[in-house]
Amino acid sequence: MHVHASPGTTEKTSRVLRVSLIVTFAYIVLLVIAGIRAHSLALLSEAGHNLSDFFALLLSLVAVYLHSRPPSSTKTYGYHRAGVLAALINSASLVAVSFFIFYEAFSRLQNPQHVRAGVMIGVAAAGVVMNGVIALLLYRSGQDVNIRSAFLHEFGDTLSTAAVIAGGWAIIVTGQYWIDSVLSIAIGVLILWSGFGIVRETLNILLEGTPRGIKIERVEAAMREIDGVNDVHDLHVWNIGSETRALSCHISIADIPPSASERILRDIKERLQQEFHIAHTTIQFENVVCEVAHGCVIPVAAEEHHHKH
Repeated sequence: MHVHASPGTTEKTSRVLRVSLIVTFAYIVLLVIAGIRAHSLALLSEAGHNLSDFFALLLSLVAVYLHSRPPSSTKTYGYHRAGVLAALINSASLVAVSFFIFYEAFSRLQNPQHVRAGVMIGVAAAGVVMNGVIALLLYRSGQDVNIRSAFLHEFGDTLSTAAVIAGGWAIIVTGQYWIDSVLSIAIGVLILWSGFGIVRETLNILLEGTPRGIKIERVEAAMREIDGVNDVHDLHVWNIGSETRALSCHISIADIPPSASERILRDIKERLQQEFHIAHTTIQFENVVCEVAHGCVIPVAAEEHHHKH
């Protein structure tokens, strides 16, 4: 059983990402020109932030395309993890950009430069509108980790450009140009925070850790409540993709006919889908005592039969 995004949803997301790419690139050019003319590190930091956004959107667009491709004999799960890999690269780029901003900001704190605050405010105001609209479109497009990483880029930009406007007014009122550098450091901290969050989540998926929000004890308890289930062991839950959860386990049941065990299996799958959104399951039934508790490598009954012969 493989879960893929519907063609309509994929096309909508792709269209949003393409439009966002074009608008973001145009704004990057504006930020670089305005940052140089205004001698504003905050605007140049925003250009770097938006450049990482551009690559984030580009990687997300590629990932959406790969994610929609069907499984094959060599990629039996399809390309669900393409989006996860894109998110990891995006978030790693955010971390790198933030450290570059810190370096430049501390250099300018030692040697403050004249900043044209009026240009800062005008360009940042345009950025708030642009980034806000793109973030809203991405938020409505999907909630997998790939799209959320791109959304966090844009949402972070919306906040940081709003902060640039406030910083521009503060410079006009006080005449203190070091505000520009401090503002850049604040933007860098915001970038770093959002980047580390996505890095942690994507690494958990790639390492096949328990999905975010899932308690393995609760899953086991829910399965044990099913009538006919005597024991649950060798239980594993992981993400195939950011929104595609999988489960495998061994379940001990009584020695009953297949028609009866089929009812137990159906009840287990329904419970897992409804309570934990786990759609892909591999469940092995056992009705003999296991030699090995975890893995059930050699059932005792089978081993004894082997020794008798």
